[in-house]
Amino acid sequence: MARPATPKLSVEKIAGAALAIVDSKGDFTLGEVAAALSVRPSSIYNHVTGRTEIIEAMRALIFTEDPAAALPHDWDDALRALLRRYRDAFARHPRLIPMLTAHTVSSPDVVHMYDDIATVLHSAGIPTAQLLDVITVLDSFVIGSALDIAAPDQVWDPTHARTPVLVAAIEAAGQGRERADRAFELGLGLILGALATLPARTS
Repeated sequence: MARPATPKLSVEKIAGAALAIVDSKGDFTLGEVAAALSVRPSSIYNHVTGRTEIIEAMRALIFTEDPAAALPHDWDDALRALLRRYRDAFARHPRLIPMLTAHTVSSPDVVHMYDDIATVLHSAGIPTAQLLDVITVLDSFVIGSALDIAAPDQVWDPTHARTPVLVAAIEAAGQGRERADRAFELGLGLILGALATLPARTS
């Protein structure tokens, strides 16, 4: 019998099946992935070493869903583009976020994205000793913003507010993706403005 032209299993197919399960229920087992692919669990181990490698493959997969475009020349526009892509990748799969934050980033594609972020920040004059501190701040902001997109349309219940100020703010903010995007852009502007004023801006 001739072999199929397209292999039944690959790291990408395993990651895709696992990601669909995580999107649905928030976690996965190798048995569930094998069942989704109609193979034996032992077949999975011919392509990956186990759960951790699948999680890293999912990390890489979510960034390939939206191919990277050429970065703008100015550092602040380049950083905005990188962080928007980063946020949107996580926002499409919010249930994956807890898994990713519990594992060391080792996917080459994702490390390359951090290469880009570090290079842009360095070109903006952020000292090498502060680069990872700044990247950690950006990570926290982006992950929180991605979770904000996945939040209910009405995040705050105004009936439990103690002051009319908060009630008015909730009513004025609007709901859903428009509010989340506006808050994200405001946060980006605040962070970029703060980066531009960091002291000792030398390489």
